[in-house]
Amino acid sequence: MLDARRQLLALLNGDAAYLPLPTGDAEHARRLTEALALGEPIDDDAALVVSTSGTTGTPKGAVHTAASLRASAEATAEVLGGPGSWLLAIPPHHIGGLQVLLRSLAAGYDPVVLDLAAGFDPAALPACIGAMPGDRRYTSLVPTQLRKALDDPRAVAALRELDAILVGGAATPAALLERSIDAGLPIVRTYGMSETAGGCVYDGVPLPGVRVRITDQGENGVGRVVLGGATVARGYRNLPDHPAFAEPGWFRTDDLGAVEADVLRIVGRADEAVTTGGLTIVPQVVEAVIGEMAGVAECAVLGLPDERLGEQVVAVIVVDAGIQPPTAVEVREFVSARLDRYAAPRQVFVADSLPLRGPGKVDRRALRDRLS
Repeated sequence: MLDARRQLLALLNGDAAYLPLPTGDAEHARRLTEALALGEPIDDDAALVVSTSGTTGTPKGAVHTAASLRASAEATAEVLGGPGSWLLAIPPHHIGGLQVLLRSLAAGYDPVVLDLAAGFDPAALPACIGAMPGDRRYTSLVPTQLRKALDDPRAVAALRELDAILVGGAATPAALLERSIDAGLPIVRTYGMSETAGGCVYDGVPLPGVRVRITDQGENGVGRVVLGGATVARGYRNLPDHPAFAEPGWFRTDDLGAVEADVLRIVGRADEAVTTGGLTIVPQVVEAVIGEMAGVAECAVLGLPDERLGEQVVAVIVVDAGIQPPTAVEVREFVSARLDRYAAPRQVFVADSLPLRGPGKVDRRALRDRLS
């Protein structure tokens, strides 16, 4: 930990530039090394190149300065009530995990690390949380981890002692959020990405210094989310003219959202929309509805090729243990009663789990390949 501490402090101080690589996945590390040109020259003020968890096959690397990383750590501490120690429970080569380490060190605390070598085990949370120093203590989890932790009473009791649990990396289903709040957990929903130094909007409200714009709005106020401010990366490694960073100081996301009463609401992703029969369906909207069905623990909606419709809407669901999964007819009727009937899945598949990419996001590309 001592060597890692020196390197991370050097990163915070702008004395070195790093590319975090995953351990235990040599092929992924090789792809990142090649795509992001490890060892080749980089601008003097660059401190970090962190890979994105995008849907394309070619990795991109967001380039951050020490200033953008410090701005994120300082704004987070301000919003959460002050600096504190952090528990690392997510992979550190993603921006969310790396920021856990940097925030803790910036506050003067060595982070406590939960061993993820054999996967996330909520039974380890009580001991790890008990070892955390300081008056204020925080951690970050992804929704799948939170769901597992809620099934362990001792883990719930330990998490309840924290001052905040940041939940991000993927959308948090309403049922899971409600269950967490009912359990007394101090949940803070976060929205952000590698390009914004991690979470930059907490519970729909931008962190200090973060700006939000909605462009290309439709009649319902929903449009493309554009983020600006001190936490935004300077661009992508070796992609100087990428359109996402066309406007200096701003990052044009692939997310669709709206600002209502100064609160940002994310609807879904523009690049994951399904076009069926000439209509555009946002998968996350349908997923939120299916997630309200009794016994549905997780859900992914995507489009599969269809000769007549172009794409047909399908759903893959994971149900709680011991629960009989709903039939395709029941799912269609449930969705049709709440959304346009064209949004209702034409096929429903039941799975033991959903494939993930990055820090807890559903890998729709892998699902599509599996179903095709």
